[in-house]
Amino acid sequence: MAVPKKRTSKSKSNSRKAQWKRKCYINAQKALSLGKSVLTGKSNSFIYTKSNIN
Repeated sequence: MAVPKKRTSKSKSNSRKAQWKRKCYINAQKALSLGKSVLTGKSNSFIYTKSNIN
């Protein structure tokens, strides 16, 4: 089984976590933006069918 030779520094691990969190934040912003545009009906990049509820 693989074992790390030395301890990873706190700054390096924090940097990696920050990069991972930044990716998540950007994807969350894109999803929120797409959701808002679908709700307002101004979406150009997302094709969906409108359901008529009568």
